[in-house]
Amino acid sequence: MRVVIAPDSLKGTATAVDVAGAVRDGWLTERPDDDLVLVPMADGGEGTLDAFAVAYPDAERVPVRVTGPDGQPVGTHWLRLPDGRAVVELAATSGLPLLGGVLRPETATSRGFGEAIAAALDAGATGLVLGIGGSASTDGGRPVLEALGLDAGDAGDAGGADGAASAAAGGLRPLPPGGVVVLTDVVSPLLGPTGAAAVFGPQKGVPADRIGAVDARLAEWAARFPAVDPTTPGAGAAGGVGFGLLAWGATLVPGARAVADLLGLPGLLGGADVVVTGEGRFDEQSAAGKVPSVVLALRDAHAPAASALLVAGEVDAPLDAFTAAASLVVLATQTTGEPDDALRDPLRFAAVAGQRLARLVG
Repeated sequence: MRVVIAPDSLKGTATAVDVAGAVRDGWLTERPDDDLVLVPMADGGEGTLDAFAVAYPDAERVPVRVTGPDGQPVGTHWLRLPDGRAVVELAATSGLPLLGGVLRPETATSRGFGEAIAAALDAGATGLVLGIGGSASTDGGRPVLEALGLDAGDAGDAGGADGAASAAAGGLRPLPPGGVVVLTDVVSPLLGPTGAAAVFGPQKGVPADRIGAVDARLAEWAARFPAVDPTTPGAGAAGGVGFGLLAWGATLVPGARAVADLLGLPGLLGGADVVVTGEGRFDEQSAAGKVPSVVLALRDAHAPAASALLVAGEVDAPLDAFTAAASLVVLATQTTGEPDDALRDPLRFAAVAGQRLARLVG
């Protein structure tokens, strides 16, 4: 059988590249003669840069030292693509795991992401691809813009259709000639009950009685950019970094679908008998443009007869709300017999899941 394995990372525990390899290894213990195609995926968060590195073997990793989310220096890198564009991943500069388990809801900053973008531009990047998932902060992207030259006291009318010109006039660097594309895995607006503070603030440590204050702070920040609509889908991504990048003149796109197209996943699905996808936690957000929903939608379009299988560390959502639920076989942590396997030993979990999936289709 031809088997396409296209998982996301198990956030904070294992990369998509390693998860795909572990699922493959487990599968081959049961069905060693199958043709396995690995397509490690990402949606703009952790692993996005690695996904581009897979797609562009000639790309160059460029080291950079930036301000981490806790204000301490972080050594990381950005990716120079052969065509001159740069890929910069927020998770690698300002991501939640970089806090070492100590949440900083009031002080965590996205500044390092802006510093890495500035470094890529200084190095001659002709365009930017920015992945903004996995942030540690809820700062509206203000530190990002400040790292790109925005005067802390003067935003003016920057942003909108002529964002590059007006932003430059306000101190911000102009967009590179190839533009700025932002990969995001959420469609939340900046403000309100479905915005950055209300939906994502709690996972960054914002207590319930502070959400209103954080939302008000974001609203005050947004008011400095009257040409930018804070209700734009994705403006609330990464604690509002999506909004900040819109103010710069960037374009937001659904991350998982963009990565899938880049990796050629639609074509690779042709002739597949089985499609395996996965993520760390399958929940109600999974159907809203996350990797598994995109992979299975592409399966429907390009290999509708293929069996669809999901490997997840935890399942916390009804499957009937998920694309292709009728033909979806789910293996969660408990299938290994050890409920904490996905966190304690994620690659062993993924290998066991791959082995058991192979048995199911065999």
